[in-house]
Amino acid sequence: MNTWLKNYRGILWLLGGILAGTAAGIIFGQKVQVLKPIGDIFLNLLFTAVIPLVFFAISSSIAGLSNSTKLSRIMGATGAVFLSTVLISAFLTIVAVWLFPVHEQLQAVRLTESLDKKPFGDQVAGLFTTSEFYQLLSRGSMLAMIIFSILVGFASYQASDKYPVFRDFLQAGNEVFKNVFILIMKLAPVGLGAYFAYQIGVFGPQLFGAYARSLGLYYGFGVFNFVIIFSVYAFIAGGVRGLRRYWKNNIVPSATAVGTCSSIATIPANMDAAKKIGIPDVIANVTIPLGSALHKDGSSVSSIIKMAVVFALFGKSFDSVDVVLLALAMTVLVSVVEGGIPNGGYVGELLFISAYGFPPEALPPAMIIGTLVDPMATLLNATGDTVAAMLVSRFTEGRGWMKGSEE
Repeated sequence: MNTWLKNYRGILWLLGGILAGTAAGIIFGQKVQVLKPIGDIFLNLLFTAVIPLVFFAISSSIAGLSNSTKLSRIMGATGAVFLSTVLISAFLTIVAVWLFPVHEQLQAVRLTESLDKKPFGDQVAGLFTTSEFYQLLSRGSMLAMIIFSILVGFASYQASDKYPVFRDFLQAGNEVFKNVFILIMKLAPVGLGAYFAYQIGVFGPQLFGAYARSLGLYYGFGVFNFVIIFSVYAFIAGGVRGLRRYWKNNIVPSATAVGTCSSIATIPANMDAAKKIGIPDVIANVTIPLGSALHKDGSSVSSIIKMAVVFALFGKSFDSVDVVLLALAMTVLVSVVEGGIPNGGYVGELLFISAYGFPPEALPPAMIIGTLVDPMATLLNATGDTVAAMLVSRFTEGRGWMKGSEE
């Protein structure tokens, strides 16, 4: 019991803040607008910290890569598998949202600032690049900052033999800003509670019903993804034998994921399961740790649902081709950005809100949904790493990758 409380303490505090904010909003109504500055302070701290946090997290990860021919081949297959499974989860979630449009019951919120209206080509150019370096420091240029971080990471990787001090600087910066983000998130129960009180008091208790419907869709589709989609992946990787081995050895990782609410904490259980399944050590040692940071099937599902809710809240359509394509791209980037960052889902929410040009008021609803779906998201994120390692084994080692391993 004590371990459970320790693992979920942060979520319980957040939920406590949300419940307190809900009660204040219902009881005091419009009067809770006086609490909005408290929520604004929390949001402003998040927006301020997110740029250096993302820069150091991505660039330091790439700069610290090791090199070998076999590793390059495994990394290529791993990247393809991660990308494919995340996109499949995201696309199927979009279909689920279309089939069960729970978000359409929302009443649109009046904007305090207008959304940008630009041609699609200009939006793409502005999303991926900036014309001045200082513009990279704006939250509106988040994707451009990610691309710049990747370039810096690879440049540092190539120069690491001659100039290791810069690689060390990136790694030190990553650790420092992880701690900065942890400190800011200690304010989340108060800041998020204040903003939730403001939204309930001003926009009405109908918001909570919308969250409940969205959560129902998420958990329903999450179970479908966990049981059906992962079974399909295991069958592709190893046929009936692979399917049987995956589920036989997936119980402990699943329980660990839900019990700890952490993909990183699930790594030892996944590594043990990988060995029993018959995944080669060289593949498991690369794919599973990397997957805990970069492979987020559960987060891809929640990202789409959060986008659909935010779009509905602000009276925008979520069914046009350009919106869907950008949503799929955002889902992949959110999966990458979340890796290795405490509360990384919030960074992903900042990313898609900035990409679509929504105002800061769009962040709290997305954060609330992200908090409430965390156990299921962790289950999908963590256990998806093992089945991804099975797929990598199949594509790099051939059909007979399980031969000789114990049943």
